[in-house]
Amino acid sequence: MILIPGETWPAIASGAALVPVTSPEEQLPDSVDEPPITEADLKDDGAEYRATHPPFDSRAPLDPVAPEPSGPPQYAGTRGGHLAVVGLGPGAPEWLTPEARAAIDQAEDILGYETYLRLAGPFRPDQRVRPSDNRQELDRARAALDLAASGRRVVLLSSGDPGIFAMASAVLEVLDRGPQSECEPEPEPEPATDSPWNPAWQKVALKILPGISAAQALAARVGAPLGHDFCVLSLSDNLKPWSLIERRLRLAAEADLVIALYNPRSRARPDSLGQALEILRALKSPTTPVALGHDVGRAAERTQVLTLAMLDPDAVDMRTVLIIGSSRSCVIARASGGKWFYTPRWSGE
Repeated sequence: MILIPGETWPAIASGAALVPVTSPEEQLPDSVDEPPITEADLKDDGAEYRATHPPFDSRAPLDPVAPEPSGPPQYAGTRGGHLAVVGLGPGAPEWLTPEARAAIDQAEDILGYETYLRLAGPFRPDQRVRPSDNRQELDRARAALDLAASGRRVVLLSSGDPGIFAMASAVLEVLDRGPQSECEPEPEPEPATDSPWNPAWQKVALKILPGISAAQALAARVGAPLGHDFCVLSLSDNLKPWSLIERRLRLAAEADLVIALYNPRSRARPDSLGQALEILRALKSPTTPVALGHDVGRAAERTQVLTLAMLDPDAVDMRTVLIIGSSRSCVIARASGGKWFYTPRWSGE
């Protein structure tokens, strides 16, 4: 049986109920997310999953530890516990690394935004699956650390790469809020729980397992636009002021960097991409190549190569990643039709 806090559910014997879906995250990202990869005001395609998997309230007491799994010995928890923050990549099963797959298979507890859980399954009958809302990043990180500190083997899921606008940073932020912290934490951008900093977290064996990021996936689909210097920016102002986003966009354009944009717009921020394009169009040529990638690596994937002048913000949503070229970026014809977009490895003065 799969155990969910407060309920016991029939085991999923096949992947039918947990198949890759066409809606995300994390940014997207988050893969896209907001924060840090996808935004909770996205179109909600998780209702069916949520109907059979109630959200995990990280403020509630943890369930009693389930009996030892019937699988091989490596699934058993050890003192101090283990926590792996796992990057799922954009969503295609073939893009999940063997290291990440092994960590998921060996986990006793698996936490994540419900869409990511659907991408990562199916799970063994003895694994405990703990879905939560996408805006509960710090709560989810604390819950994962608490479980690992109790001796469990835990996986915390992220889309894309967990270190890019995603859960690895949230876990380290939580760890860094102890009495010996050298960084002054910002006020929490989400409702804080009553969970205090736990010194037992320091004994957890923490690993961060990389994944293919949304920008990498789009770049591979359209060619090699990241072949020279580039930067990655999020247009979400959830965790930083819009004035800072504008400044960074302007400096990146003035430096003639290729720019990958995550979280370009949402229902809560319908004008953010348009405002960003005003800055970029003032500093870049109208013929600058641009790549759009929607749900790259999933069933609803769409990619397009066009110019900065042709880019319509209304054609972009939260599940879209953009790559905006530099003055050296080029477009050439594909033998099979369409265009390749690449940036040469060299640059002059």
